[in-house]
Amino acid sequence: MDADGYRPLATLVARRVEERVAAEPGVARALVVGIGGGVAVGKSTTAAYLAELLRPVTVEIVGTDGFLLSNAVLEARGLLWRKGFPESYDDTALRGFLLAARRAGTDLAVPVYDHQTYDVVADVLRPVPPSAVIVVEGVNALRYAAHLDLGVYLHAEVQHMEAWYAARFLDLCEQPPPGSFYEHFRGLDLAGREAVARDVWRSVNLVNLREHILPTRAAAAVVVEKAADHTVTRTSVVERA
Repeated sequence: MDADGYRPLATLVARRVEERVAAEPGVARALVVGIGGGVAVGKSTTAAYLAELLRPVTVEIVGTDGFLLSNAVLEARGLLWRKGFPESYDDTALRGFLLAARRAGTDLAVPVYDHQTYDVVADVLRPVPPSAVIVVEGVNALRYAAHLDLGVYLHAEVQHMEAWYAARFLDLCEQPPPGSFYEHFRGLDLAGREAVARDVWRSVNLVNLREHILPTRAAAAVVVEKAADHTVTRTSVVERA
């Protein structure tokens, strides 16, 4: 993938940083940018490119996955297969972090999620150093639009997101490290693993997309559209009444 497609977004964010500094001189507060969209659409990649393109402006990236309830809690509540749905997050903690970030908080810290074990790391917090921009990325990021300075929605056709998700799932199953969630699928052949990926997409991720993620596009100030090869085809600033 090429970073050039993300330059319009980076330019817009840089301008917003300048405007915030001019409006609040002497206030060390980050511009809080939320990046939302469906599973596998490229939210973390977009955040990484944005951080690269904004240099030397300082950027910290926070994934909302860290605010998921632990697998033990989700299992106890019968929500393990609803991971990523609104009810699977510690809503209070996530809102609290966003409020603190927008109040120029200096002692910020966030929980850590391990994508190999597919669980929150118990009793571990990652400090979030002071920065000019805090990017909060996740499927639910735009549900908190009222606590963001700028909301960005990543859009791609459903069939592309399904293909990207399946490819990522198969890659993670290829050589999972000990203790990884993806070890559960070691005994399956390639066709079996792909069948699992497609089933999870259609029964979990697609349902979440249609019922909870896609509606948050209405809260976005910027929509970034992507093609089948992940390239950005258009970046639109949404005019609102």
